[in-house]
Amino acid sequence: MIALVRGDVAVRRPDHVVVDCGGVGYRLAVSAETLKHVPAAGKPAALHAHLVVRDDQLALYGFHSEEERDLFLMLLGVQAVGPKVALAVLSGGPPRELISAIAAGDAARFQAVPGIGKRTAERIIVELREKVADVPDGAAIAVSRGDDPARLARDGLVGLGFSLQEAQELLDAAPEGLSTEDLISHALKAARP
Repeated sequence: MIALVRGDVAVRRPDHVVVDCGGVGYRLAVSAETLKHVPAAGKPAALHAHLVVRDDQLALYGFHSEEERDLFLMLLGVQAVGPKVALAVLSGGPPRELISAIAAGDAARFQAVPGIGKRTAERIIVELREKVADVPDGAAIAVSRGDDPARLARDGLVGLGFSLQEAQELLDAAPEGLSTEDLISHALKAARP
C-alpha cells in the first residue's frame, strides 16, 4: 500500500498532481481542498495517499492531511459513493467543516456537490452521522470498515425496498449485540402490520 508520496511537484492540474519521487512520477487525483496546499511545479511536496485497485486500473489519490484521507475512506464506505464522488465531496471544504455538516444532518450541503442527488446526500448523512458525531476537534477520525452488523443490516433492508429512515428506525428498536441476519429478521418481524 502506498501511504505517502514525497518529492517535487512535476505537474499541477485542477484534478490531479504528478509528484516526481526519485525519477518516477506518481499521478495522484486530488480534491480542490488538497490542491490549495500543493505548491507550484518544481517545489517539494508530501501527500498522504490511498491506492484504489480495480480490475482495469490502479488509481492513486492524494490528500493534504491524514484527516482528509480518513474522511475519503469513510465516504468510500457509503453505498453508491465511489472515489470520484468522494473527491468531489472533499472539494467542498476542509474535513472538519464536512464532518460538522454530516453531524448536523446538513444534506443540502452535499446535494450542492456535482454528481450527488438528494438520495445519496441523505445516505451519506445516515451512514456517517454516528461515526462522526463523537469526533472531538483535533482528534483523529476512526475509519470503520464495512463489517458492522447494523450497517450491513441497514443496507440489506434498503435493498429489500425500505427507505434509509425506515430501515434505521427498525434497527434502532432491535436489541444490542445481534448478528446481521438476526437484525434483519427482527426488523422484518417488527415491520409486519
